[in-house]
Amino acid sequence: MTTSKKSEKPTSTATTTSCCITKWAYRLLFTIVLIAACKWLDTIKDRWYVLDPQFLHELAQSAVESAPTPTSTDYMIQHIVTNLTETYPSSLIRLNPDSSEWVLNNAGGAMGAMYIIHASITEYLIIFGTPLGTEGHTGLHTADDYFNILVGEQWAFTPGSLQMERYTPGMVHHLPRGTAKQYKMHEGCFALEYARGWIPLMLPFGFLDTLTSTLDIPTLYNTVRITGREIILNLLVNKI
Repeated sequence: MTTSKKSEKPTSTATTTSCCITKWAYRLLFTIVLIAACKWLDTIKDRWYVLDPQFLHELAQSAVESAPTPTSTDYMIQHIVTNLTETYPSSLIRLNPDSSEWVLNNAGGAMGAMYIIHASITEYLIIFGTPLGTEGHTGLHTADDYFNILVGEQWAFTPGSLQMERYTPGMVHHLPRGTAKQYKMHEGCFALEYARGWIPLMLPFGFLDTLTSTLDIPTLYNTVRITGREIILNLLVNKI
């Protein structure tokens, strides 16, 4: 009996080792397949874009130029939304015309408010700003970001440049994906912000300050509710 028990131990150990190796092999294979799938999707994501950065820039400039005063933010927003809804059919893309749906936003140490005009898997379009001024980190994103200034100024700084970038009404600040800057919305600023890329991967940046600092759960709830609603409504018209 003693000899039999001793001979069973190496077999049991070998079986456990074999199972462990198999599990890690499957995990490695899954990781490789996942990375390959993500890289492939990244090469074809542009086929799902509907909005055009140049058109949005020209639209923002048109809103600035036609506004009664340089601070007529309400007029500019309505000008933008009206033109968007007239340009893009509802069968192609879902736009949110309810400009009363403003929510606070804390991200990267900066604070403002935003009105979500469009949100989908690969694109978002918002009005973002504050009349008070704010400063923070742009975030390091998986999407290109186009910040079209409507009212006020935005200042930005890239490490090593030693010079301030200054963006005024009618200008666009393009932040390529994978880059980050310090920015300041000097003495108040509002902008039409457009991002194209993998939008869900940007959301933690917009949510984390709520969980670690402000604890403003109602704002977090409304942000998730509106964003989720718009993404789902866009999926229903085959807008990814």
